[in-house]
Amino acid sequence: MSTTRRSALIGLTAIAAAALSACSGPYHLSADAKSFGQWPEGRAAGTYAFDRLPSQQGNKRQDELEAAARAALEKAGFKPAADTKSADILVSLGARISAYDPAPWNDPLWWRWRGSLMAWRYVGPYRAGWRDPFWDVRYERAVAVLLRDRASGEALYEAHASNDGLSSGDGALIGALFEAALAEFPKSNPESHRVTIQVPR
Repeated sequence: MSTTRRSALIGLTAIAAAALSACSGPYHLSADAKSFGQWPEGRAAGTYAFDRLPSQQGNKRQDELEAAARAALEKAGFKPAADTKSADILVSLGARISAYDPAPWNDPLWWRWRGSLMAWRYVGPYRAGWRDPFWDVRYERAVAVLLRDRASGEALYEAHASNDGLSSGDGALIGALFEAALAEFPKSNPESHRVTIQVPR
């Protein structure tokens, strides 16, 4: 094998190894976050339990949502309680994933759109817009957390986080959004602002 060819193969191997390393390492997730309430000054995070509505009892989706939020709650300083009656804080969770089609007239760089008016189709009744079949559907992912004092029932802290992308996401991504929502706990900031966190793959 010639020296030139050997060097090229070594270079390609190094590039492939670097790419695999990058894919397996952590990545950064950005989300729009906002939070409300006045966490009592000097009060520790304490123990928590999830508060479920009657319709959420025995619900597999709710199990998955709570599993996704656990790491974020523990990073914020909370510890799981043995049961609901012994918890300091009751935690209510919400999550929403919405799919939407981008429209060319909402894009200032409209000329990027491929296809023609004949290629676009109406996407549903009472829904404004036409869909370019070559354009990707986008997803908005959003989560919400409500922390309530178990003894008094008082709502102490509420946090939201959302972002969008080309997939609906999975449990890890929803968990990362919960982490973004609670990233600034116990401080609150009701103005929508950008939060970036590091997420392990």
